Amino acid sequence: MSGETGFKCHLCDICDGKGCIGELPGMGGVYDNANFIENCSAWTSYVREEVKAIPIRLAPITGAIQNIGYHDERLYYHDMIRSCRDAAVGLSIGDGYPDEKLRWGIEALESAGCKGAVFIKPYSNQKILERMEWSATVAEIVGVDIDSWAIITMRNQVQLELKTATMLKELKNHSKLPFVVKGVFTKADIDLVSELKPDIVVVSNHGGRVDVGRGATAHFLHSYGEIIKRYTGSVWVDGGIRTIEDVRAAASLGADEVMIGRPFITALLRSGSDGVASCARSLR
Repeated sequence: MSGETGFKCHLCDICDGKGCIGELPGMGGVYDNANFIENCSAWTSYVREEVKAIPIRLAPITGAIQNIGYHDERLYYHDMIRSCRDAAVGLSIGDGYPDEKLRWGIEALESAGCKGAVFIKPYSNQKILERMEWSATVAEIVGVDIDSWAIITMRNQVQLELKTATMLKELKNHSKLPFVVKGVFTKADIDLVSELKPDIVVVSNHGGRVDVGRGATAHFLHSYGEIIKRYTGSVWVDGGIRTIEDVRAAASLGADEVMIGRPFITALLRSGSDGVASCARSLR
């Protein structure tokens, strides 16, 4: 943790999407943060105090310099992975451009002596299989972040593909690990899941950062969670989860695990590993 100022995260007292409207690159999202804001507010519609909290996992986060303002991209992964490991938070890494982002995430998991979920963007299957091989020593779960296709600049830069169930079946059949599809947020995504039957489905709209349709992940899970459960062994969700009540609300809607991104970023920037540990405690 550098202690430097000038982060693109404004370290708002409440991370509800209202402090970084329109800031991309940065911590904001599309539609003037409309989905980001709705993600955060929607969970209060489903609070269930009596429901037991479910496991929490770090969401895959890349672009630490561009989006967070961290002074060193490689160091960010080590700092975040180590802090979440120490806080007994489930781990995950993602990839991005250039390929060093995935390699640094793999390195951070190796250095921490841990394994995690590995989310790969929807490149050609040949490139995805190559990245699955890179991450073989640290992956406990592997899959594709299908909604990354909606990142138009990256899609054009590295030729991301709109994945079909047939394309994903090839990857699922090749993997010896549980296979996950992240970014389910449309009816077409549910149709894909019904054909593919992945081991894990993550309901996500990329934190409200990309154009995958309007709405909140809580509402989507409420509307379609039971349907998704027919086609997968486990349902995870991310987007706007900030409190233990939000975690319990996700559980009440059928989620088996939640993924957390921005709260852990803010905690790390404010207070380093101690901040991440405090954040994790507040969600359990």
